[in-house]
Amino acid sequence: MAKRAFDVGFAAAVLLLLSPLLLAVAAWIKLDSRGPVFFRQVRVGRQGREFRILKFRTMHVDAPARGPQLTVGRDPRITRFGAFLRKYKIDEFPQFINVLIGDMSVVGPRPEVPRYVAMYPAATREVVLSVRPGITDLASIEYRDENELLGRSADPERTYVEQVMPAKLSFCERYVRERSFGGDLAIIARTFKVSFQRR
Repeated sequence: MAKRAFDVGFAAAVLLLLSPLLLAVAAWIKLDSRGPVFFRQVRVGRQGREFRILKFRTMHVDAPARGPQLTVGRDPRITRFGAFLRKYKIDEFPQFINVLIGDMSVVGPRPEVPRYVAMYPAATREVVLSVRPGITDLASIEYRDENELLGRSADPERTYVEQVMPAKLSFCERYVRERSFGGDLAIIARTFKVSFQRR
């Protein structure tokens, strides 16, 4: 209950304080390229329940028909403004709405698409999906340059499935087993630190 109360309070505060920025971003997206402001995608949440994650749209509206689900390197499907939003993780801010709804937490394992969750080992799936997925976690911090890593691979899909995903799942399992309020605050602090370093 304490974690959920913190999530709601934190998400509401962020959305309220950043509302002018979020409105400006929404307007810029509309001016930059054709299509909706938000990108919605099915992800797998707590206990395997599917939900639609919210992000600011960073790719051209026909992107799904023009390439793979993974975004790799300097993907030509990414809009000019979208590249900026991705670099500074601003595209993730709408997920605070997912937190208010109850689909997500501020801190927790990042939610995956059903296709990749189906590849999780059974024991790992049980652990990782036992908690609400989060906007940020240890795996997100350690693999913040995942896009560039996959861009250097001759086979990005294979690299993700065989190397990146298992490593990230290890971080996720560790989080679930060791999670605490203090640990969540430390992860939030590290996330802000990494974001400001990028700036």
